[in-house]
Amino acid sequence: MSELVNSNLFLVKEHVGIFKAANNYDIYDPASGEIIMQCREPSLGLLTKLLRFTDFKRMTPFDVQISTPGGERIVRIQRGISLFISKVEVRDQDNSYIGSFQQRMLSIGGKFDVLGKDDQLLCKLEGQWTGWDFHFRNDNQDLAHVSKKWTGLGQELFTSADNYVLEISEDVPKDDPVRKLILAAVMCIDMVLKE
Repeated sequence: MSELVNSNLFLVKEHVGIFKAANNYDIYDPASGEIIMQCREPSLGLLTKLLRFTDFKRMTPFDVQISTPGGERIVRIQRGISLFISKVEVRDQDNSYIGSFQQRMLSIGGKFDVLGKDDQLLCKLEGQWTGWDFHFRNDNQDLAHVSKKWTGLGQELFTSADNYVLEISEDVPKDDPVRKLILAAVMCIDMVLKE
C-alpha cells in the first residue's frame, strides 16, 4: 500500500454532486489514467449531513479514509467539531497516529502547519488568497505543490466538484511519513480552509 504514496504525481477528482454532504474523491495515476486510491467519508452522521448544507459546514467534524480501490486503508484523517482553529489528526493503515495539521490563526489565503507524530513542524502549507494554488514548504525547500485543475464552466458553476493536481518533489524520500501527511492535507484543504 505504501508504494502508492511513493509516486510523485497524483490527479485528485472530486465526485460531482449538486446536493452532497460527504467529501468523496478518486485519486488517479496521471500516466495510466487508473484510479489508484479512493478518499471517502464512510460514516457521516445525520446531524453532520444536515449541518453540511448550512453556514456551519466548516465547523463540522469529519472522518475521511484514503484507501486502495480494493478497500485497504492507507490513511485516516479525523477532526472533531471546529469552532475557531482546525486541528486535524492523521493515522496510518493500522490506525497509529502519524501526525496532524493545524490551521494558523489570522492567515490570509489559507495556511496550516503540518506536524509529525511528536508535534514537530515538518512543513507549512501556504496558499494564494486569490486562487487555488498551494505549496508545502520546509524553510525554503518546496516539498509539494497542489493546484486546481479547471474542468469547464458548466461543471464549475453547477456542481461543487473540483479537480486537483498534487506534485510531490523527488527530494521527499520514499516511504517518508510526510508523503502521507501531504496527501491527507490535500484531501482536507477544501474542508478546512475553503468551504
